[in-house]
Amino acid sequence: MATETHGAEHATEGTGLVFHPMDQFIVKPLFGHGDVGLFTITNVTLWLFLAIVAIVLLMVVGTSRRAIVPSRSQSVAELAYGFVYKMVEDVTGKDGLKYFPYIMTLFMFIVFANFLGLIPMAFTTTSHFAVTVPLALAVFIGVTVLGFVKNGPGFLGLFWVSSAPLALRPILAIIEVISYFVRPMSHSIRLAGNVMAGHAVIKVFAGFAALAAVSPISILAITAMYGLEVLVAFIQAYVFTILTCVYLKDALHPSH
Repeated sequence: MATETHGAEHATEGTGLVFHPMDQFIVKPLFGHGDVGLFTITNVTLWLFLAIVAIVLLMVVGTSRRAIVPSRSQSVAELAYGFVYKMVEDVTGKDGLKYFPYIMTLFMFIVFANFLGLIPMAFTTTSHFAVTVPLALAVFIGVTVLGFVKNGPGFLGLFWVSSAPLALRPILAIIEVISYFVRPMSHSIRLAGNVMAGHAVIKVFAGFAALAAVSPISILAITAMYGLEVLVAFIQAYVFTILTCVYLKDALHPSH
């Protein structure tokens, strides 16, 4: 039995199918080797920094001239600004527009981090819970504090479904409280999970591309998945942002 297992492993290595799809998510020191400490500059640090630089280049440098006939960068910046502004206004109402700068920053950071992660040999920072969880917690804590500041004890009306029959209201209140505290978990897992899954599938197809018999199919699959991941990169930024707007609306107008 041991001989058969060894022979199977040897055959697998011979076909070039030894690959590890999750290796692309390993956090490594940017300089040298060794353990990653609290202040170690890693590949995550680099790609987080590049996302910030890309945002500054588009939103600050690209719009600095403010030309009547906009350049491409200015057009993209204005389109992104208008898209998020309309989203915030439609979901939260006029009251939520004062929080637009924060929501715009969230959207731009996530969408740029996602798209930069699609560059070959890049590191996708939004595939790590260490990045998505703080983003989700910041939203959760922010809207919770805002809800109590704006409404006082009236914010608890968010958990009391007054339109339901009186006998069901306590049960629904418990469900509402649980679902409220699950928000940061679902908010962060949705983003990281979708990004990680797509990149892992592309890596798997790339591993099979080494086989001549299936390489054309693998290349087609990689192309299709890459196109899908471009769409997912934007959709996940949109979903994270619109959920933030929904949570903000609950904080501003908590009654059911």
